[in-house]
Amino acid sequence: MEFLDLKAQQNRIRKPLEKRIKKILDHGAYIMGPEVFELEEKLADYCGVKHAISCSSGTDALLIPLMAWGIGPGDAVFTTPFTYVATAEVISILGATPIFVDVYESTYNIDCEKLEIEINKVINEGKLKPKAIIPVDLFGLPARYRLIDKIAKKYNLKVIEDAAQSFGGSIRGNKVGNFGDIAATSFYPAKPLGCYGDGGAIFTNDDNLAEECKAIRIHGTKKDKYNSEMIGLNGRLDSIQAAVLLEKLSIFDEELEMRNEVNFHYRKHLNNAQYHPKDYQSAHALFSIVLRSNEKRDEIVDRLSQNKIPSVIYYKYPIHLMQAFNYLGYSNGDFPVSEMLSLQIISLPMHPYLTETEQKKILKYIV
Repeated sequence: MEFLDLKAQQNRIRKPLEKRIKKILDHGAYIMGPEVFELEEKLADYCGVKHAISCSSGTDALLIPLMAWGIGPGDAVFTTPFTYVATAEVISILGATPIFVDVYESTYNIDCEKLEIEINKVINEGKLKPKAIIPVDLFGLPARYRLIDKIAKKYNLKVIEDAAQSFGGSIRGNKVGNFGDIAATSFYPAKPLGCYGDGGAIFTNDDNLAEECKAIRIHGTKKDKYNSEMIGLNGRLDSIQAAVLLEKLSIFDEELEMRNEVNFHYRKHLNNAQYHPKDYQSAHALFSIVLRSNEKRDEIVDRLSQNKIPSVIYYKYPIHLMQAFNYLGYSNGDFPVSEMLSLQIISLPMHPYLTETEQKKILKYIV
């Protein structure tokens, strides 16, 4: 049994994918070739946004908008400690300060009441200037953007939707990629829409912001590729990864339905999973449950492993307790919900090709 079965998916798309790859080998435009621009057009159309800007990873998809806004030393960017480290890492790379906000115990997404409290703390202390919020759509579930946008407008903050895990999700029929000022997603192979290497994309309806992001991803160049007009980076997507994504996109909606079925079957037997509010559609990147204790989790992990069933802990350490972020001065107890989740959560196999028989086997050792 696989935690994520990429082989089953590849069997569906292999022949047309090989055809696309042969075409790339023939035309020789390996970086930012025609497949990249075809992909960007189809991604924008899929999400219903004006601009989809491909890039080399989900991390760069977060970093590039921060660079476009000139965020740096003295600036505060608010995000959650219960996510993958990249979300906080990009803030620190630019010399800005990550300000962590605990999450809801039900959805694992950023707690909006606590967000406003933390913003006011920073304002009252007067040491940092609040600049942006990066909510994370954890495990595929979009955050509460209607409320987040209201808070952002009140305090004049930018919003980046971290949709690394939620591409394909929606709120009230509006696709992920439409929320905040700009959205960032990842095409890492384990994501709902993943390539066979690293890749990412940025989504926005802001024409000027889109142009800045396009320039930054190619070393800050615009019309003259030999004259950098701003500091940028090497954030381009290669043509082969674009080809992979184009073929996967052709079966993506069907796979989302299949993920939904897997999620539905789990939930018939498990009542300790992530809460999905009405009108919110998750992309079901992961299926996670919260257990009563760390000891209970260890016991179930061992039992699953003994029966050749993979499981993963996302996330074993909340970011504020990682060694790299000691300089921020946080300590154990600062974010109790994130800390509890890190001790008690476990992720079970989740992919479109997981069979009901396999799910029954998994459930046998949990329920």
